[in-house]
Amino acid sequence: MRQATLHQLKVFEAVARHNSFTRAAEELFLTQPTVSMQVKQLSKAVGLPLFEQVGKRLYLTEAGKELYTTCREIFDRLAQFEIAIADMKGLKQGSLKLVVVTTAKYVIPRLLGPFCQRYPGIDMSLTVTNHEYVLESLANNRHDLYILSQPPDDLDVVIHPFLENPLVVLAWRQHPFADEANIPLKQLAEEVFIMREPGSGTRKAVQKLFDDQGLSLKVKLDLGSNEAIKQAIAGGLGISVLSLHTLALEGTNSQLTILDVEGFPIQRYWYVVYPSGKQLSIIAQTFLNYLLNEGKTVAEQTAFQGIFSRDYKLKGYDPTDKEKA
Repeated sequence: MRQATLHQLKVFEAVARHNSFTRAAEELFLTQPTVSMQVKQLSKAVGLPLFEQVGKRLYLTEAGKELYTTCREIFDRLAQFEIAIADMKGLKQGSLKLVVVTTAKYVIPRLLGPFCQRYPGIDMSLTVTNHEYVLESLANNRHDLYILSQPPDDLDVVIHPFLENPLVVLAWRQHPFADEANIPLKQLAEEVFIMREPGSGTRKAVQKLFDDQGLSLKVKLDLGSNEAIKQAIAGGLGISVLSLHTLALEGTNSQLTILDVEGFPIQRYWYVVYPSGKQLSIIAQTFLNYLLNEGKTVAEQTAFQGIFSRDYKLKGYDPTDKEKA
C-alpha cells in the first residue's frame, strides 16, 4: 500500500463507523466533498475500493473491512500511548472523549466549563447523541466515559450515579391546571401528551408510572427533540414530561410551567458509565472524580439557578434545599 496519512485513516474510520459520509463530515467538522476526497485518495493508496453503495446504503468492501479493523487497532494503540505519556508526566493534559444522551446537553456543558478552566491542557471531545448510539458506542468501547439516564442492564459495565435528574410535568403557562395543587394522576391521564420517541428513557419511566396505576397514556405526538416538545407545549398542543434540566435555558418570559401532579417528580439520576475492566486514563479518572465529588454542587450553581429564579412550582423537590435534596 502506498503511503496513507493519519488524517485519511481518521476520516475513513468515521465514515465506516457511521456508514455515512454526511455523518462523518458532521463529526469531523469537515465538508462532505472533503470527506469524499480523502476516502477516494485513501482508496487509491490501498489500490482497491473501500466502500460500495447499494441503493442508498453504504457498505464496506472486504478491503474496507480489513482496513477498518486495522484503523481501530492503530487508534487504540495511539490512545494507549497518549495515556502512558500523560501518566509518566503526571500532568493533566491530553484528551478526553465523552458521549452523552441528548437530554444531557442541558447540564454536561455546564459541568465541563469549570473542569476545563481547572485543567486547560485537556482537549475535550463531547458527542451528543441518542440513547441507542450511546449504548452501541459503550459496547464497542469507543469513548472514555458515557453519560446517560438509563444505564444498560445487558452490558458488563461500571455505573456511578452522580446527579439527580427529576422528571416533571410541563404545560402551557395558561393551562387550566397551572394553578392547581396535587393534581390526581387519574385526572392528568385525560390530557393529551407530547412525548419523546418510543424507547427513550423518559417515556419508559412515564409509561411505567401510568401502567402501575392502571392508566392509559394518551400520546398525541411523538417528537425526537426536547426543544421541539417545549415549542409544541407552548403552542397549546398538549402537555409533556421532561427532565427538569431541560428548563435550564428558559428565560423569565417562558410560556412553560411545571404542574403539581401526584406522583411527580419522578426521581431519576444521571449516570456515568464505562466498560468493566476498562483501564481509565489519568484524565478520565480525574473527570470521573470531579463528577462524583463536585458535579451536584456545580449543577446547583449553574443550571438549577436559572430554573428556580423564576416562579415555577415544583412540589417536593428543590435541589438548592440541602435538607430535601
